[in-house]
Amino acid sequence: MDRALRAAVRERAGDRCEYCGLLQRDLPLVTFHVEHVIPKQHGGVDAAENLALACNHCNFHKGPNLTGIDPDTGDIVVLFHPRKQRWSEHFSLDGITLRGLTPTGRTTVRLLQMNAPARLELRRELHGDVQRR
Repeated sequence: MDRALRAAVRERAGDRCEYCGLLQRDLPLVTFHVEHVIPKQHGGVDAAENLALACNHCNFHKGPNLTGIDPDTGDIVVLFHPRKQRWSEHFSLDGITLRGLTPTGRTTVRLLQMNAPARLELRRELHGDVQRR
């Protein structure tokens, strides 16, 4: 994957994790990853339509997974695909907590551990900064 493609993915995402929504500036000491939505081991390619910008936390927890288990139903469900699905149809932000609105959203929130204690604390700190501006 060349530098121009990485830059295009980052620009398209607005320097925002396409899974949890954090901005790169929120985590200045960690460079967000250009990740394969469908990993290479599952046939994914280095093409813009298969790449997403992800914070280190979301990318680490997603790994090569394509599916997870819906915490409400126990069904196996595909994870959120930022190139084919709209974030707002699957997720909402309720204060500092990310909520899954659909089976895909719930499964993605759970698998990527989007509401892990450290993530909630980070959003709490950022939310407070926004309120003070």
